[in-house]
Amino acid sequence: MVIKPKIRGFICTNAHPVGCAEHVQEQINYVKQQGTLKNAPKNVLVIGASTGYGLASRITAAFGGGAKTLGVFFEKEGTDRKTGSAGWYNTAAFQAAAEAEGLWSKNINGDAFSNEIKQKTIDTIKAELGKVDCIIYSLASPRRTDPNTGEVFSSTLKPIGNAVTTKNLNTSKREIDEVTVEAANQDDIDNTIKVMGGEDWEMWIDALKEADVLADNFKTTAYTYIGKELTWPIYGHATIGKAKEDLDRATAAIKAATQDLNGEAYVSSLNAVVTQASSAIPIMPLYISALFKVMKADGTYEGTIEQIHALFSENLYGDSPRFDEGGHLFQNYKELEDDVQSRVQAIWDSVDTDSIDELTDYVGYHNEFLRLFGFGIDTVDYEQDVNPVAPIANMID
Repeated sequence: MVIKPKIRGFICTNAHPVGCAEHVQEQINYVKQQGTLKNAPKNVLVIGASTGYGLASRITAAFGGGAKTLGVFFEKEGTDRKTGSAGWYNTAAFQAAAEAEGLWSKNINGDAFSNEIKQKTIDTIKAELGKVDCIIYSLASPRRTDPNTGEVFSSTLKPIGNAVTTKNLNTSKREIDEVTVEAANQDDIDNTIKVMGGEDWEMWIDALKEADVLADNFKTTAYTYIGKELTWPIYGHATIGKAKEDLDRATAAIKAATQDLNGEAYVSSLNAVVTQASSAIPIMPLYISALFKVMKADGTYEGTIEQIHALFSENLYGDSPRFDEGGHLFQNYKELEDDVQSRVQAIWDSVDTDSIDELTDYVGYHNEFLRLFGFGIDTVDYEQDVNPVAPIANMID
């Protein structure tokens, strides 16, 4: 079939298998161009391995350090009549590239919050890897089923205390308007912590430790975005922010529980980038468009793969890791520089619908959004018939 993007609001409902493969290959090429990672992990488990920062982590570990990688994700396979999810096609492309390089790589598709998938992962590690020395936790989901009670929790994007009215980039209409987000109640906060906080990360590490598949001196990290004053009303000082704070609680708990292994647990603070998750958050499309304009002008712009490769080489496996005031691995330091933030604020204050293209890099934002789903890539002929069915090799049943 000929596949063109189908965009509804802040989501794209289809994906292009060839475009996704090209996007993955671009990231692989970038990592290989950087040379071999020093002190790289050997056996890596990536929970949330199919898109965004999780996919970039898997690519960096495998093609930068030669690691064996086990990827866990929840994606949809394509059929003769309907495309699969971008994450499915990304993983198919990653797997094919890994096999071509002789890299060990296997995959598990299912609900990473469930006990079943945790056990399947443990069984695979025992049979194939023995132990893992790096665990990347990069899940992004709007809801979570508690594996022990069966209760379903849904996250919300709400400020805490008072409703917030703020400038917004309406990507459907391509105009600047205002959006009002009502304040969260306590249930909203608690549910968001349940979905996006550190409980599941902690449960994963506990299960891996109990099964004796954690290597001595293992490292684990979960990813967060903290931002600064401009994004705090709906991101930092909000339900998502409370969930992110719970990652700090989980970090301390994981360190305490794995002291006998000399385990290291970190929250890594990363740049604002275009992801399927960030596109859904009010403020972020306009903020990221303004940020791209400033950082590209400075020559400091980094996409997902650049951020993660730098995280591995400078911080997670670097000789002199950089920490922010909260004790997180501080990878988004370029974004949070006062000069950068003041220039982004100036754009924010003055931009209107007529000046979007002049003052922001919305074109760049939109292109990055399309690329998440395999569209807008110069080397792909989007008029060509393609097969939407793309099997993933080495899938664990």
